[in-house]
Amino acid sequence: MASKSSTKITSLLVLICFATFSLATEACHPTDKAALLDFKSQINQDPTKLLQTWNASTDCCVQWEGVACGSTGRVVNLTRPGLFSTDDSIFDTFMNGTISPSLGNLEFLRFLDLSNLKQLVGTIPSTLGKLTHLTDFFLDTNQLIGPIPASFEKLTKLRRMYLSDNRLSGSVPASMLQHMSSLSELGLFNNQLSGGIPSTIRNLVSLTKIDIHGNQFSGSIPSTIGSLKKLNYVDLSANKITGNIPQSIGQLSQLNLLYLFQNSLSGSIPSSFSGLSALKFCGLEDNKLTGGLPSSIGKMSLQRLVLDNNQLTGELPVSIGNLTNLDTLSLKNNGFTGKIPSSFSNLNVLTLDLSHNKLTGKIPAFKTAFPASSFEGNSGLCGSPLPPCKTA
Repeated sequence: MASKSSTKITSLLVLICFATFSLATEACHPTDKAALLDFKSQINQDPTKLLQTWNASTDCCVQWEGVACGSTGRVVNLTRPGLFSTDDSIFDTFMNGTISPSLGNLEFLRFLDLSNLKQLVGTIPSTLGKLTHLTDFFLDTNQLIGPIPASFEKLTKLRRMYLSDNRLSGSVPASMLQHMSSLSELGLFNNQLSGGIPSTIRNLVSLTKIDIHGNQFSGSIPSTIGSLKKLNYVDLSANKITGNIPQSIGQLSQLNLLYLFQNSLSGSIPSSFSGLSALKFCGLEDNKLTGGLPSSIGKMSLQRLVLDNNQLTGELPVSIGNLTNLDTLSLKNNGFTGKIPSSFSNLNVLTLDLSHNKLTGKIPAFKTAFPASSFEGNSGLCGSPLPPCKTA
């Protein structure tokens, strides 16, 4: 038989659990419910009924799918993406409509994901700048147009923001980047954004990933990029960026991926590149780079190096033979001269293209057999897989 003291303890625990449950399930705040219902009213098509449970007669904190509330009944999470998975399936759907400005009234919202809905149209409401508690913000893979609202400068707690794969235009508000010191991931790729990369990018001291490829950004890469010590992923490719690759880029010792291809970059590859000790994937093709490859390149950890279609000259550094982790080396359509160093026989590359340069001499014995096309356009080369070298 249980003692009186144990019975009291049990009763107390029941009361505590009941109180906790009551707090956790407090009714949805009227302001938040109205904002969400207004969002639903702006959706014209919802074929898989992502918003079916959103009814005025039910509690949005308890019964609405994709909505979560804090202990006070304020909505903190809104998650209705078009691509999502369960334990055993992946679902791909869409919604057609616009983003209601009323979502800006969800003042306690921390997580917003309306990505991959494919057919969200119209502009991004400036009222979303009122979501000052927001930490994660995903509107990617839709058909949104217009500028990034200047009001986003108030989103100072953001850690991740993806607006990619839309039709956004205009420049990135410099004031927005100035106040986002907590931002770790920024995805703006595949839009129609233009103008320069704001110098205020230097304030993104927590940034680990920036991907703005496939836009119309112009001007130069800010020299202050070297101060963003946490960067491990930089993709500025397929834009209209000009000028030199800044020397400061060599300060990014944690950088794993650097894609600058399909721009109009000029000047030489900085000698500071050897400071990119963690770099594995480097794509600088389709630019106007000149000069030679720094000999220090052999000190890196590269797996993929593509420098095609530039104006690079000089001899290939012997140190490239030290890149034993390299699986892709492509240097075609440049002006490299001299012999292919015998150290290249140390490489384990699976893809090699040295075509259309000014290389001479005998091709070293690579560990992998490559087609003749890998060396064509070098009139001074001979040996397998090209015709044998002439003996004296």
